[in-house]
Amino acid sequence: MKSQPMRREATLKKLLSVLAGLIAAASLFAGVQRPPAAGTMPSLQAATGWINSGALTTEALKGKVVLVDFWTYSCINCLRTLPYVKAWAQKYRAAGLVVIGVHTPEFEFEQQAGNVLQAVRDLHIEYPVALDSRQGLWRAFGNRAWPALYFVDAQGRIRHRQYGEGGYAPAERLIQQLLNESGARSVPDGLVSPTGQGTQAAAGAVAAESGETYLGSARARGFVSVDGGLRDAREHTYSAAPALRAEEWTLTGTWRIEEEFASLGRAGGRIAYRFRARDLHLVLGSGSGQPIRFRVRIDGQSPGRDHGADTDDQGLGTVGAQRLYQLVRQASGAAERTFEIEFLDPGVRAYAFTFG
Repeated sequence: MKSQPMRREATLKKLLSVLAGLIAAASLFAGVQRPPAAGTMPSLQAATGWINSGALTTEALKGKVVLVDFWTYSCINCLRTLPYVKAWAQKYRAAGLVVIGVHTPEFEFEQQAGNVLQAVRDLHIEYPVALDSRQGLWRAFGNRAWPALYFVDAQGRIRHRQYGEGGYAPAERLIQQLLNESGARSVPDGLVSPTGQGTQAAAGAVAAESGETYLGSARARGFVSVDGGLRDAREHTYSAAPALRAEEWTLTGTWRIEEEFASLGRAGGRIAYRFRARDLHLVLGSGSGQPIRFRVRIDGQSPGRDHGADTDDQGLGTVGAQRLYQLVRQASGAAERTFEIEFLDPGVRAYAFTFG
């Protein structure tokens, strides 16, 4: 179960991501750095497991430049940062850079080591990943949001901390600086320019106006229906609101609202959302472990060329693993639209909308 401080922090992710690039550029441009974020690098003993590596220690890492990336695999901001983190890990490995991903879960299903292992494989992450299922490393670092990058010099000192997306050029220059300070030979110059695909593709040029929206009772907002609000922890047959304003959502069919998610009891249930963004994502999973078919419509029509990576042009797709699904990518701009998803099988769990 996620701690209460982290729940409050999660609501800040979108704002932090918007501001992060400006903050990072201001603090690092022309060699100007922020003061150390938290002194020396904390112990990694609180990790509940490791992927791609045996357990690493701060003592063994002395003499190495270390980049620590706090992430969680259902977070769109984390996914869009990954192409850069992976590119840096590959480019600077020979020069002595050690990249460590710290996977701190947002949702309960992300606490399961098997789910994280599958996500690491699907995302082609090759560097060590520390499992932080009890948030011990999050607390040790005094972390506040996903994603977060910590830049540690060869003496084990945290030289910079960066929240959110963006600021990639000054961040890479800092990596080069720390490697040169460490005495590394042949530190590569230049800057990487990776191109992410699907959920890892960069956010649109026009910032999304719709914000992260949770469907579970703990953090739900913006819900409307003809028969009142959400019924907590019991099945109820909802009737959709006749019209939606921006950032409002509604349900049709028989749903049970739990703390983290909305669970569909019978086939044919629908979720509709009025959004303004290029991309629409929805964190989904199957309560039974069986595949769940769905159909997406935009303004009542098949999405056509506005379909996301997890649907076809008819809007058809399947929920399998518990993860973030990209359901809409508008081919032109970020117009305000009405999104609707109909589940053709029961048992889906719907957690949160995110946008890009």
